[in-house]
Amino acid sequence: MQRKVVIMGAAGRDFHNFNTFFRNNKNYKVVCFTAEQIPNISQRKYPKELAGELYPNGIEIEIESKLPTIIKKHNVDEVVLAYSDLSYDTVMHKASLVNSLGPDFVLMGCKETMIKSTKPVISVCAVRTGCGKSQTSRKISTLLKEMGYKVVVIRHPMPYGDLKKQEVQRFANYDDLYTHECTIEEREEYEQHIKNGVIVYAGVDYGKILKRAEREADIILWDGGNNDTSFYKSDLHIVVADPHRPDHGIRYYPGETNLRLADVVVISKESTAKKEDIKNVMKSIAFANPKAKIIHANSEVTSADGPEIKNKNVLVVEDGPTLTHGEMAYGAGYVAALKFKAKSIVEPEKYTVGSIKESYKKYPHIKNILPALGYSKKQIKELEESINKTPCDLVVIGTPMNLVELININKPTAYISYNLKEKGKPDLRSVLKEFTKKHCE
Repeated sequence: MQRKVVIMGAAGRDFHNFNTFFRNNKNYKVVCFTAEQIPNISQRKYPKELAGELYPNGIEIEIESKLPTIIKKHNVDEVVLAYSDLSYDTVMHKASLVNSLGPDFVLMGCKETMIKSTKPVISVCAVRTGCGKSQTSRKISTLLKEMGYKVVVIRHPMPYGDLKKQEVQRFANYDDLYTHECTIEEREEYEQHIKNGVIVYAGVDYGKILKRAEREADIILWDGGNNDTSFYKSDLHIVVADPHRPDHGIRYYPGETNLRLADVVVISKESTAKKEDIKNVMKSIAFANPKAKIIHANSEVTSADGPEIKNKNVLVVEDGPTLTHGEMAYGAGYVAALKFKAKSIVEPEKYTVGSIKESYKKYPHIKNILPALGYSKKQIKELEESINKTPCDLVVIGTPMNLVELININKPTAYISYNLKEKGKPDLRSVLKEFTKKHCE
């Protein structure tokens, strides 16, 4: 008997789980996706062109709050949780709600959702959003290029626009960012790779994406999103942990899964963390995966504009997801403001508008910094207006992309960069030498 399924997601893992397991599976009927975590991703449809012949009308995407009504209306048998960076309490509250309404609550594992590549795969994942995956991926791609390998990055999905157009996306230059109408969140992840001469793939159908990427790669580098697991079977699984959130590696889903899968754990940001918190990260690793290699590292915050910050009243703009579902209270911009001796850090909340203002209500831990949220053109304009309304001498931009490339800021800016710097051995170079000797020679 065909089982009726709802997939709870955030426009990424949910589509991947559908594509790999449910799309051509006649034993199941996916009645809808539900959307959460990302603004403006509900009230869309997973198009029939991507959904396959079993779904000639496509699949509706509903807001997650409608889940009880959906379950009752369709007599749903299973609800599959398919998005990331949720506390264990939150996961079990969702499970309890679903179970109380009748259906099974399902967490899909690696066997059914990880695709095997014909090329060696290195994955970079994390225990929480904002641990430092991006700087780690950049360092790995740079080292592999220096070693003579052609590396192609495949980035965790962020398909917030027209899903048909976003089925397979390739980014080789800055023009591609405009061609694909990238959001701030996408640019933050793609720009630095492009700058380093590395091709990036992303999109919706990660089976098709992998086949395209394999044509031009010696090594596939999976650049993960949030604390989600890899979409591909990894030959080397590198996981980043953050001592500013020392116990989160074993308290957030599916971060602990990543930690247990890890061949290597990179503990980042150590120079700005307490020694006791670094020790607590080590305890979490020992609990979940005592055989993993550990790399100790700093996140080195630099800026050519650093001298301009001194004695200024500054507005600090940080990476949005790190602050929101990553639950960090600050990022590289805040660290830089202190390092370069800003006179004060302006509290921006009362000057914000629209969805930017709403983010402070949804994430009350955000205080004296501004999250660079830009999931849509409308939200990007709201971010621009919020920045321009905030009185300050200087805007400190701590996002991975320089916002002035996308929005007009009416005051001086200082752009902050941050890069991974390992401490001692093992380091990424030695790990990659061992990996390439085994898989590429």
